Amino acid sequence: MKIPRNKINNYADDIVSERQRFLNQQTKKEAFHLHKYSFNPEVTEGNIENFIGVAQVPVGLAGPLLVNGEHAKGEFLIPMATTEGTLVASYNRGMKLCSALGGVKTTVIEDKMNRAPIFVFKDARRAREFGKWVDDNYAQIKELSESTSSIAKLIDIEQYTASKMIWLRFNFHTGDAAGQNMVTRATREACNWILAQKPKCLEKFSLAANFDTDKKHSYINYIKTRGKRVVAEITVPKDLIKETFRVDAKTMAYQRGLSTTGSLLSGSVNNGAHSANGITAMFIACGQDVANVAESSAAIIYPEILDNGDYYFSITIPALIVATYGGGTSLPTQRECLEIMDCYGSGKVNKFAEIVAATALCGELSLSGAVLADEWVSSHESLGRNR
Repeated sequence: MKIPRNKINNYADDIVSERQRFLNQQTKKEAFHLHKYSFNPEVTEGNIENFIGVAQVPVGLAGPLLVNGEHAKGEFLIPMATTEGTLVASYNRGMKLCSALGGVKTTVIEDKMNRAPIFVFKDARRAREFGKWVDDNYAQIKELSESTSSIAKLIDIEQYTASKMIWLRFNFHTGDAAGQNMVTRATREACNWILAQKPKCLEKFSLAANFDTDKKHSYINYIKTRGKRVVAEITVPKDLIKETFRVDAKTMAYQRGLSTTGSLLSGSVNNGAHSANGITAMFIACGQDVANVAESSAAIIYPEILDNGDYYFSITIPALIVATYGGGTSLPTQRECLEIMDCYGSGKVNKFAEIVAATALCGELSLSGAVLADEWVSSHESLGRNR
């Protein structure tokens, strides 16, 4: 059994149809909906191999959400792709509250994508000497790494050691692309030059050895960031907390303390409720690499009851990996979803990052209120079950 392929054009209608027939013959199942789509399969080249159709994930609309960012300013309708009932309704409730209060304030704190090759030496002293050599030759390394792209710009090279090993964490600006492939190519070019200089007593080298933590979160990303470090924050008047969520600010803050303790005890990378829900729904709708949710779902929730009784609430997303150019962003429906928020193309990635962070904050407030008001289960019973 071999999946049909065409070495010249594997996305033409005839080879796609052949694969669809092959699937039906092999499984004895008619994939009627899977084989329905509205675009030319050739637009998927570079995004998928052995194309046979599309997975149609329902897209709902939440909002409007008022954002007071440095890049995202104004009201936005938010497309969310999900199969989880109540999700859009929950985020919509949070957006209604936050917009009524004058919007969510958002700030992109840091922006970098990295790759971390490893160099293994004869002993720790040789590894230390190599680290000094890298510092001395930084200008040449930077020039070579940036020669592979008109967009990638090397920010710095961090060094981390263990035993006789040294990891070099290359940090780049990658424009409006998520940039993982871009920085891999750039780092490889730099490392090829480094290897050509024949570092003394070098025993082994690998372009990656899990220190960049691609597609998985890590504590270093909490501190050093991978992607965008974004903060969303809002202050909710004490009277409106009671009116909207039927609990007071003190109860909200106390519950947050319990949740933080539970997160620490369980080893979670997020002391919030469900930021991954909103982030994933936006990622699917907007053509992001959904596996990056593994990193992007980490979050730090910080609440504070102000002297006047109002409730300050913020979410910090330390490793939000998003793009408005490249990857899946130019696919037909994904591009349309980005365009709904005016977030497609160059110069839009920080705007999109701010909108994602603001959306995550709205979902945190909404679900926290639902749990405390004992509406969590009833909401899922009425909106989230397919019987």
